[in-house]
Amino acid sequence: MIKKHMRLEINNVSKLYKNNIWGAKNFSLNLENGILGLLGPNGAGKSTLMNILATITKPTEGAVFWNDKDISLYPNDLRKELGYLPQYFGIYPNLNAIEFLKYISILKGMNRNHTKKRIGELLELVNLVDVSKRLLGSYSQGMKQRIGIAQALLNDPKLLIVDEPTAGLDPEERIRFRNLLSDLSGSRIVILSTHIVSDVEATANNIAIIKKGELLCHESPEVLIQKAEGKVWMLTIKSDELLTFQKKHIVSGIIRRSEGILIRVISDVPPAINTQQTSPNLEDAYLYHISLSNNFSK
Repeated sequence: MIKKHMRLEINNVSKLYKNNIWGAKNFSLNLENGILGLLGPNGAGKSTLMNILATITKPTEGAVFWNDKDISLYPNDLRKELGYLPQYFGIYPNLNAIEFLKYISILKGMNRNHTKKRIGELLELVNLVDVSKRLLGSYSQGMKQRIGIAQALLNDPKLLIVDEPTAGLDPEERIRFRNLLSDLSGSRIVILSTHIVSDVEATANNIAIIKKGELLCHESPEVLIQKAEGKVWMLTIKSDELLTFQKKHIVSGIIRRSEGILIRVISDVPPAINTQQTSPNLEDAYLYHISLSNNFSK
């Protein structure tokens, strides 16, 4: 079976809010099947962009095309192929999982004959079969996130958007969620919006870094790391020097040892004497690209 390739084109999208605040500015990105990690600090404009892509709000300028159709003009063409898990996902605490998913399927206009089978498949997928008749109000945060991804997948979407999906999850739940996203990515576009670098590192085949509503770069993880080569240093300092060092330099990692604190520093030049260069990881690369934007804005 030949996989159909989806296309999502974001062309110079900007969103202007009250008080002349830009949630997104001249944002352009072209995507096909796979997982995009949309990475940026809190307040970077990620949720604004997700709301535009999910047809919840319209851009002030620019346009988004889903398989060559403008979603502002033809929103239903995207909505019938869209799955969305927003950052703040609300549940109905007095419904159980089966009742909740049936209700969502009605809102999505799904075929009732197909719905029962689909709900069963999804509860199996997200490992909630054993608690499917418990009220959602009794679910843990991780279980609520899993029912959230189940509702997003009800219509077998070709565009799946998940906004900060692992916030508040314990490490085991986070790993389970990452694995689930990876399994889903083959025949659809998945956009994982987060500020947690490890989530992106474990799942995404390409990464877009966003800050203040603007796209800083769009590359594979390997290319992002390669661009930070020669910019990461390690050195040991005393505990009472840490605060001063953090004010002057970008510190990406801290390990406390008996002889002092071993720190990783992002810098174009050695930040001190007795400093050793080291290979960058994705978190280093992310901080390096964010720091470049700081330098450009000065």
